Amino acid sequence: MSLGPARVGTVTEAWMRMEDWLRRYAPRSAAVLAPPADPGELAAAQVTLGLIFPDELVESLRRHDGLTAWANVFPEAPLLSVAQIVEHRQMCMDVAENVDGFTPTEPGAEPWWHERWLPVAEDNGNSQVIDLRPGPGHGRLGRAVHDNGGDFSDAWPSLAAYLTATADALTAGGAVGHWHPYLNADDELWWSLADETNLHGEALRPAPPLPAATASGLGTG
Repeated sequence: MSLGPARVGTVTEAWMRMEDWLRRYAPRSAAVLAPPADPGELAAAQVTLGLIFPDELVESLRRHDGLTAWANVFPEAPLLSVAQIVEHRQMCMDVAENVDGFTPTEPGAEPWWHERWLPVAEDNGNSQVIDLRPGPGHGRLGRAVHDNGGDFSDAWPSLAAYLTATADALTAGGAVGHWHPYLNADDELWWSLADETNLHGEALRPAPPLPAATASGLGTG
């Protein structure tokens, strides 16, 4: 199964909508969005890894080079900076080489890691990865779970689809897969499951959508 919104906008459109929502309702979360990646660092990272970054990832990193501090501002995991992408991918390659992690444990299964997976988000060792293998799944966004390996059973068709769905959930209400947006007691964005609405003894509040007139005017400039 593949997840995805009805309409997939560009990465920049999705970012513009998310930024507007964060500035309005969760300014402390907006403050952790990093500035754009350095073009030279972007080019050097691709040489170091021997992989060409997909255009959507480059577009995203040129908007925000990850986060300046950990924050629960994305449904699955915090997006990585260019430097963190390089570091995490190299670590996974090293681990896979040492534990035979490139070989699936059973026919038809995904390996623990693949040399053509590119991590774009990570939390507690669990990664979101863009699949750069040739074929119909090229560009999809799946998971590399620390204890189990790759999982594309409910992959997003692209990074743009994932970011669009995230922007949709914030600006219009709804969820991203199983994850729902809330505000915590400090008015920070916090993604959680529908039945987990308490954080450190404080109730999470459903994230308010943008007013219809405001939401309809975003991403058009």
